[in-house]
Amino acid sequence: MAVTLAEEIMLLSLDDESGAVRERQACQSAVAGGVVLDLVLAGRVSVDQGRITVVDTAPTGDRLLDDRLRMIDIWVAGKRKPPKVTEWLTKDSRKAVEAAVQALRERGLVSEEQRKVLGLFPVRRFPEADGTVERELRARLEGLVLRHVQPDDRSAGLVALLHGAKLHRLAFPGLPRREVIPKMREISEGQWAGDSVRKAIQEMQAAMAAVVLVTMQS
Repeated sequence: MAVTLAEEIMLLSLDDESGAVRERQACQSAVAGGVVLDLVLAGRVSVDQGRITVVDTAPTGDRLLDDRLRMIDIWVAGKRKPPKVTEWLTKDSRKAVEAAVQALRERGLVSEEQRKVLGLFPVRRFPEADGTVERELRARLEGLVLRHVQPDDRSAGLVALLHGAKLHRLAFPGLPRREVIPKMREISEGQWAGDSVRKAIQEMQAAMAAVVLVTMQS
């Protein structure tokens, strides 16, 4: 089952039992960033010097990505020059999370529960329904970061997004940051990929870090 980077980040964030979103603000930015990076890797958008451009509007075949591609294309077309990708991440972060959760529901990976807090305020939670994809995902991350498996482009992009958004605890719960941060940084900055892929990942990681910093300060 091919899931997107945004869905993978969402799986890491959702508590398996309660279905609550952990580290919500950073997760929102990372999920939006995951969508953009998948579109970059698919050759649909480019990010250069922090600015985003649509280069191909052909569908990717994934509804989550294609819906965002149409939205980005409309948004970019209304600007006089290519806008900063950080503007899009800030604009789309909350809605991207909702879209990623919906995609996970459609795949049968999470279910939806509606509850009331204090018996008054309705909230939605998304507990795990099928843990096979998340278990594979966590095993892959452990292989990359703890056992030094050579990354592919998408896996390295995922590590870079998690590192840029400071979501180390979601990826590696229970492990001290000092054990995982150096390797995540190494993967993010590595020379294993071609120039264009490496540049795209580094651009998105920088955007991710900038958005998270602004969010933490606000």
